Amino acid sequence: MNDDHAAPNATPYAGLTPDVILDALSAMGLQPTGRFIALNSYENRVYQVELEAAGYSVVKFYRAGRWSDATILEEHGFALELAAQGIALIPPQVIGTQTLHVHAGFRYALYPRRGGRPPELEHAQVQEQLGRMLGRLHAVGRLQRFEHRPVLTVNNYARAALEVIQASGFVPGHVQHNYFQVAEALLRSIADRFEAIGAGTLRLHGDCHPGNILWTDAGPHMVDLDDCCTGPAMQDLWMLLSGTRDEMTKQLRTILDGYETFTDFDYSELRLIEAMRGLRLLHYSGWLTRRWQDPAFPLHFPWFNTARYWEEQVMILREQVETLENDLVLRV
Repeated sequence: MNDDHAAPNATPYAGLTPDVILDALSAMGLQPTGRFIALNSYENRVYQVELEAAGYSVVKFYRAGRWSDATILEEHGFALELAAQGIALIPPQVIGTQTLHVHAGFRYALYPRRGGRPPELEHAQVQEQLGRMLGRLHAVGRLQRFEHRPVLTVNNYARAALEVIQASGFVPGHVQHNYFQVAEALLRSIADRFEAIGAGTLRLHGDCHPGNILWTDAGPHMVDLDDCCTGPAMQDLWMLLSGTRDEMTKQLRTILDGYETFTDFDYSELRLIEAMRGLRLLHYSGWLTRRWQDPAFPLHFPWFNTARYWEEQVMILREQVETLENDLVLRV
């Protein structure tokens, strides 16, 4: 689901020095004090910068080669459209007439700082409130179509990841046969589910896991539309579910109670939950493989590229194939 299928730059942020970070804000008319901290982001680089005039700004530097300018600007446009409809998320700041800027060869955007805590997903009230937020987001998402953002498909989300893994040589020899055999079986099962349901045409957040939701006394707000895409509504719902099948069924029922306050839900998409889980398993391994030459990745993911990781993946993928072949579907 990205534009970076070409060989990635091994050190895309080598030139992103403290002076470059601070000068980028100064170029926008802001006056940083010189104090800043790195925020949790691996794909891009995100910093919270203290300003002379009190307060902070958050600056996001985009990974070179991942998205085109048109793709990033469509993300920004979607965020601003959602914010204009009163949907709680953090859009980029418009400075002059622009949201995307360039300094020292780095593309970047500025955001206001907003704090929050992780959502307490075990509470029904939280689940229903998140459902309402996503229902409102999807109601706006139905109004137009993306032209440049990717479409969530089996090929560009999982098949492309598997091809990267195959070309990398990372899978140890004693695991290769079993890993690629079960990965292909999983892709076939996933493809069967997607073909039965049909491709979604909805503009989505795309990566709606709990880490991209912050909670305050005023309720939830969303961050990071970096992976927004076109696809089925379930892509923005399934990562909020956890636990046993009974627990997930109860959670989803409550989420949909809130969701359907604002827009309809196609219940045939219930069959996509485990298919999407399988897609993410393959995509995640492909993402780590693709980014492994970036020095930040061995530092933060030291367990990757070990024999144990790939051995465990064989077992995890087998379990997912079994789940799909048994046609285990939540009955809401």
